[in-house]
Amino acid sequence: MTSPGHILAIDVGGSHIKGTILNDQGEWQMDYKRVPTPKDAKPADVLATISTLVKDMPAYDKISVGFPGYVRNGIVYTAPNLGNPNWKNIDLGQQIADLLNKPVRLVNDADQLGLGVVSGKGYELAVTLGTGFGTALLIDGYLLPHLELAHHPVTREHDYDEYIGNKALEKEGKEKWNKRMERVLGILKTVFNYDRLYIGGGSADELTIPLDDNIHIFTNKDGIKGGARLWDMEDRYHISTNYPKK
Repeated sequence: MTSPGHILAIDVGGSHIKGTILNDQGEWQMDYKRVPTPKDAKPADVLATISTLVKDMPAYDKISVGFPGYVRNGIVYTAPNLGNPNWKNIDLGQQIADLLNKPVRLVNDADQLGLGVVSGKGYELAVTLGTGFGTALLIDGYLLPHLELAHHPVTREHDYDEYIGNKALEKEGKEKWNKRMERVLGILKTVFNYDRLYIGGGSADELTIPLDDNIHIFTNKDGIKGGARLWDMEDRYHISTNYPKK
């Protein structure tokens, strides 16, 4: 945990990198900005795009980053949805801290979004529907990171990314994709028996199936508020702070 201050909250996605400035309560201090994610983005490409994104932004004291991959202590181990094999053991949190000269907390993108939307009461699951399938699990507002269902088999032929990701929506069409989502939501309900489920991401608007009363739709703009909540977390469960090297 750190002292209050303005936070640069960044959400790295497969199609866009987005950002805004928050106060320590998660309230927006400027309009949401986004720039396209480079195709087959390498680490250097993402750093360059973040530099473009933050240009001319108001002052901030620290940085939160949600990244689409497996992240531990600011190190990226996988990033399948960025389409580049170079994302292995990349100390991206440290590189962003050095680039922008501010302390950084880097977590999985669904984990950051989940922090921004949950009520903080009970057993809550947040999922994102987009290029891939993101998942975040929280108990009484405390994040349990690294719930990577995306690459777990959901059929004999497909993992969750392949089954309900954007490519599946485009290939199978909205009606069949919604039938798949109905099956997936049934699985999540059975496996997790959650108090509340939150659904976001670019494809959430494509849902046409009936949803239970304890299922809520959220926007990425809601979720990016998790960039403030991330700084309320203690350095534990592989969440840590990268400080710029002097």
